[in-house]
Formats: sequence, structure tokens, C-alpha cells
Amino acid sequence: MTSIPEIFPPRGLRITSGPLELRGIGEPEMLALLDVVRDGVHDPATMPFSFPWTDAPADELPLNYLQWWSRHVTDWTPAAWSIDLAAVWEGEVVGVQGVTTRDFLVTRGGETGSWVGRRFHGRGIGTAMRRAWVAFLFGHLGFEYVTSSAFVDNAASLRVSEKLGYRPNGSVWYARRGERAECRRLLLRREDFTGAPPIAVEGVEAARRFIGIVPR
Repeated sequence: MTSIPEIFPPRGLRITSGPLELRGIGEPEMLALLDVVRDGVHDPATMPFSFPWTDAPADELPLNYLQWWSRHVTDWTPAAWSIDLAAVWEGEVVGVQGVTTRDFLVTRGGETGSWVGRRFHGRGIGTAMRRAWVAFLFGHLGFEYVTSSAFVDNAASLRVSEKLGYRPNGSVWYARRGERAECRRLLLRREDFTGAPPIAVEGVEAARRFIGIVPR
């Protein structure tokens, strides 16, 4: 073996759709993501994430992100895994799009999550990311449903879910910066997905074998 994607095939995934590319996170992508994070992911007065990772001190973020990056390999098991890809828009790294699942070969579903750097907000990038990713999950990895969630004051994320055909799936509450906050759960079944874009995919067969969808 001569490359990381040969050992860990999710790192070799590449999905393209128009000006968008979702690709495995290597060292260049990680360093670019750190630059995006340093410039800000959201309005500091708000917190869109149930785990407030952006509240970490600036000098702790590089190590935190490196540890997050490494855990995708060290924590991977057939029973519980996640894939997170760097989102690249017109050649520039802008954020991350991913999915987390447990017992996938039985459940055939998982939770999607994403973020986009603040300076790229308002350009439809988040919608394009989620559309391409869900099209990939349904069309190439055999997902039958995906879930998502967003705080009730995160209107942009809720709009993206609505555009794609997600349906309400209850609420949960978190302690957010010392206050109680409602987080809406959302569910998208394969048959309800609207507006699937054309995508081109690389590295999917190796990833499918690695996950166990097809025989090794």
C-alpha cells in the first residue's frame, strides 16, 4: 500500500457537483479549514451547534481540530463510523460536510452535519453541500433515510432542510451557554428527497467495500 486512502478508503472519496467538491480531508485541507475557522464560522453572539466547539480559545483550536481529524480513523468500527469531507467551492475550502451512523448495515441511516465559514454565508453553498451529500448517501452508499437537527433560531439550516424535503421529527432540548434551547429534529426519507443534483463520484467502490456494503 502506498497511500492513506488505500488503508482508509473514506479519505479517498471525492464528490463533485458544479462548482462544489466534497473531498477527503488530508493535511492541506485541514490547514485550510483551520484558516476558515479562525476567520469565524458564525456570529459570536449565537451558537448553532449542540456541542459548542467554536467557543474554544483560539490557541486551542488547532489541536482540537487535529484530534477531531484523527478520530475519524482511530474511532472507526463497522458498528459505528463517520465520514466528514472538506467542502471546496470554486477551488476554495469553505467548510465540512459529513454523516455519522451506528449499525448502518442494519439501520441504513445516519445523521448529517455540516458547517460553512461565516464569510461564505448567504451564497447557497450550504444548500449545495447538503444536496450533493444526500444524493451521494442515497445513490451510492445505500442510505434509506438521514436525519438532521437545528436550533429553532438557526433559520438558515432549517431552510436548507425544508428545501430538500426533510420532515419534522420532534424536538430535544440542550443547555446552550447556560440557557435552555430547543433543537428541532428532522427526517428525510429517500423517497422524499427533492432536487437531487447531478454528481460525479470517485473512490466510492473502495469505500463501499470498507463499510461492508459489498464483499471485500
